Amino acid sequence: MSQNIVVRLAGASDGDVIVAFNRAMALETEGKVLAEEISSRGVAGLFANPSLGFYVVAENGGEVIGSLMITTEWSDWRAGSFWWVQSVYVRPEARRQGVYRSLYRFVGDMADKDPDVCGFRLYVERENSTARQAYKALGMEETNYVMFEELKDGIDYYR
Repeated sequence: MSQNIVVRLAGASDGDVIVAFNRAMALETEGKVLAEEISSRGVAGLFANPSLGFYVVAENGGEVIGSLMITTEWSDWRAGSFWWVQSVYVRPEARRQGVYRSLYRFVGDMADKDPDVCGFRLYVERENSTARQAYKALGMEETNYVMFEELKDGIDYYR
């Protein structure tokens, strides 16, 4: 694959490929099959409500080869917002070619222009050593925080 990576903000027309990437990532990293209908609603919901965040895609030759989502978290300690890097996916054949680095630099440049952004955060599976190394190589540091969650009963997110 040639190194002609173009990064841009995603639009609603990228929704189908982002849904496919999200489903592929869930299967690859957690062995979970995301329900396509719910995943499609989730992606469309972000496009319909830009205050929730935004997607960025990387293309090569007009084909989308990677994406990530940014959501925000207000920090009252810092009087600014953390941008959470989520739903990172790069097609297997495009990995280790600078695609994620290009996506990350793109959002980094955006954040540099926004005085309300105080930093980046993301979470990663403990066992995903490849991703952890990539994040560290870009200057991110592992924190001491542990994540907890509670999902609402009765919703089948997986199939």
